[in-house]
Amino acid sequence: MNSIDYIKKSLQLSDNSIKATLKLLSEDCTIPFISRYRKDMTGNLDEVQIEGIFKLNKQFVEIVKRKESILKSIEEQDALSPDLKRRINESFDLQELEDLYLPFKKKRKTKADAAKEKGLEPLARMIMSQNSNDVNSLASKYLNDEVSSEEEALQGARDIMAEWINENMYVRKILRRLFQRKAIITSKVVKAKKEEEAAQKFSQYFEWEESLNRIPSHRLLAMLRAETEGFVKTNIGIDKEETLEFIENALIKSNNECADQIALAIKDSYKRLLEPAISNEALQEAKEKADQKAIEIFSENLRQLLLDSPLGEKRILAIDPGFKSGCKIVCLDEKGDLLHNETIYPHAPQNETGMAMKKIRSLVNSFNIEAISIGNGTASRETEFFIKKIAFDKPPQVFVVSEAGASVYSASKIARDEFPTFDVTVRGAISIGRRLSDPLAELVKIDAKSIGVGQYQHDVDQTQLKNELDSTVMKCVNSVGINLNTASKSLLSYVSGIGEKMAENIVNYRTENGAFEDRKQLKKVPRLGEKAYQQAAAFIRITNGKNPLDNSAVHPEAYSIVEKMAKDLGIKTNDLIANKEQIKTIDPEKYITETVGILGIKDILKELEKPGLDPRKAAKVFEFDPNVKSIKNLKTGMILPGIINNITAFGCFVDVGIKESGLVHISQLKEGFVSDVNEVVKLHQDVQVRVVEIDEERKRVQLSMIL
Repeated sequence: MNSIDYIKKSLQLSDNSIKATLKLLSEDCTIPFISRYRKDMTGNLDEVQIEGIFKLNKQFVEIVKRKESILKSIEEQDALSPDLKRRINESFDLQELEDLYLPFKKKRKTKADAAKEKGLEPLARMIMSQNSNDVNSLASKYLNDEVSSEEEALQGARDIMAEWINENMYVRKILRRLFQRKAIITSKVVKAKKEEEAAQKFSQYFEWEESLNRIPSHRLLAMLRAETEGFVKTNIGIDKEETLEFIENALIKSNNECADQIALAIKDSYKRLLEPAISNEALQEAKEKADQKAIEIFSENLRQLLLDSPLGEKRILAIDPGFKSGCKIVCLDEKGDLLHNETIYPHAPQNETGMAMKKIRSLVNSFNIEAISIGNGTASRETEFFIKKIAFDKPPQVFVVSEAGASVYSASKIARDEFPTFDVTVRGAISIGRRLSDPLAELVKIDAKSIGVGQYQHDVDQTQLKNELDSTVMKCVNSVGINLNTASKSLLSYVSGIGEKMAENIVNYRTENGAFEDRKQLKKVPRLGEKAYQQAAAFIRITNGKNPLDNSAVHPEAYSIVEKMAKDLGIKTNDLIANKEQIKTIDPEKYITETVGILGIKDILKELEKPGLDPRKAAKVFEFDPNVKSIKNLKTGMILPGIINNITAFGCFVDVGIKESGLVHISQLKEGFVSDVNEVVKLHQDVQVRVVEIDEERKRVQLSMIL
């Protein structure tokens, strides 16, 4: 089997599409570049399909390497028979390969090894052949200085048979199927920890059992976290008697004393070797599936958050609200650069409301502020009410934005490098303002795990999580495109073909030489070669540059095609851009080249109609119910406006303007059955919710979207 055949088993794609994609990947082309600019080569595969090919090819390479390692190890033991070599070469299942390798794996000395050293292996073979009805007579022939009785000889033979049974591929397959279909996961409280306060959040798992193949990902991860923290003990099991009967039916073909010995060996093998190994495998497989589900949810939430509506280049006054410590204020220009900062104290205990109002009004006028961005943390609602009481000459739009991760950014090296002379409070307020202007540009500076839009992100495979989140950020950045002359190093590092070091080189070049005037100038950046230029050029934008196409998603390799289109129409390239009437007259078939096919030409025409169009929707002002400021103001049955601020496998959390977000369980999203929360709601979506239940003591609110 080759890699193409392996990939086709999982993805219903043509050989040509897979082959072309693998070739492009081997040439260091990125997934965003391939999906956007090599559609004609791949057969119009999207990012998800290309990523699937990439992952499956990686799996194939890992399997091939593992096979080579197994073959080498068995060969070194002089145990590689032609049949075993054939079976290993033909297998592309990692589990099956490990089963084939199990008898040859180097392990510490076992009971079976000790019995073999006493010369009892021939006795075990005779019993396994099941031809004798007098096992004591057989055993008596193997008494020696180390084996003093028939029972001792039989025990040694059973130890050897137990190991053989454990290494039997058919038996292991039977057990895996049983565990996959029938395994039950149970959890019981650790009595000594039951009364601890920290244990109470896991109280539902103090006595719990559920089918392993049906348990939702969030519940499995919660149980495993409870076990990790020492509050419960979990166990994976299946019906023991049924399992032993399955194995006996597979191995015992007689009704004599040999059969009795094999039955004893089966019980021992199951208890001591098979059950611990296979139950651990089953749990690991379930954990991997739960991890994948949690990571998928986190990635989708992150994607929605990064592609949240930007306000655009506006002058913004940002407020990081607070009570005792005051509200930190910053004024930012259209590019997000800091113009002014100070602290006001409109709330208790200082209550300098009048003075604070004058200050805000003065700053709005002095810096021509167009919008106010208020963080949604402590004192957020109070600050919003305070701002709305101010009589502005020209009222700015007022937005409440998520503070998630702002404190992480403010203490980070990135923030220190950007604002070395300001403290964390100023940096945090700047982040609150900038994320209103452009959420994507600001949030890429923060470790995605700190943004808080996932579930159990610290319990899943961290390498896999990082890879998926990095991939999500890269897709988002490249789908929007970035302004080369204003993008931060963090944002640039996610551009196709760039990376962290190259991003630093670009920023340094920009600092030393001034703004880029065209895309070609990128080639002057130290160490940015032709391949990096090819991958990156079309994802960066240059506004008001020498070539108007540099502010579009048209790739430089296709500029000559656009110029020919304009020439054929008898107009200049500038006059073709955004000229819908002229663009409609163009026959795409006429402009196909060896490198750009019909799909590429159609994409060029679409881009020419709306060059540099931001795929994100514009930001809109949202207002909470002015009568609801805390959980004490809630009443059952209330209908409230809210914003979805987190999505999980079991529902979504909604901000209704109080400190505590309310939960809309998956069953309360809409009438009828819902299998996937993301099919019904999106992050930061405005919704109407009904208050179902209020638990002030535990600070929990249950909501429903079924009004």
